[in-house]
Amino acid sequence: MKSKGIKLPMQKKLNQKNGIKTMNDINLYTIGFTKKTAEEFFSSIKSYRILKVIDIRLKNVSQLSGFAKKEDLKYFLKTLCDCEYQHLPMLAPTKDLLEGYKKKKITWEEYENVFNGIIAERKIENLISPEELDFSCFLCSEFEPDQCHRRLVADYLSKKFNQSIITKHL
Repeated sequence: MKSKGIKLPMQKKLNQKNGIKTMNDINLYTIGFTKKTAEEFFSSIKSYRILKVIDIRLKNVSQLSGFAKKEDLKYFLKTLCDCEYQHLPMLAPTKDLLEGYKKKKITWEEYENVFNGIIAERKIENLISPEELDFSCFLCSEFEPDQCHRRLVADYLSKKFNQSIITKHL
């Protein structure tokens, strides 16, 4: 079915991999809202045709979150991007782990090891299906993914699912 002037997301986008086009690749995105204006944030969500933002913060109602507070974010995503919103705090670190890292009581390497153990114990692969991940975007607050749990969650799920997950950090 052709749309009249409306660009629809291709949920099963063809990707070039080892010279073979495949329809099984999952396109997963991650984004942090820190250091982004609302315009930059929502433009990214819209331009990558993201279907659902999966909020993996432990708390999604902090006043410091600005436009990324739960109810505001849910409204803006639907209105500006025709995008769904879901909060999955089971994909977030524990309060103690996060505080330990922020207060420099543990290193990033220690944080990473403990967090990977936590998500394995929680069996997060049972909380979300590969199909739900396609054209979804993990949200947290960190600007860069290098030292952020959203990258760790994406890496973990990439290893658990038998499909290729192509992760792009926005």
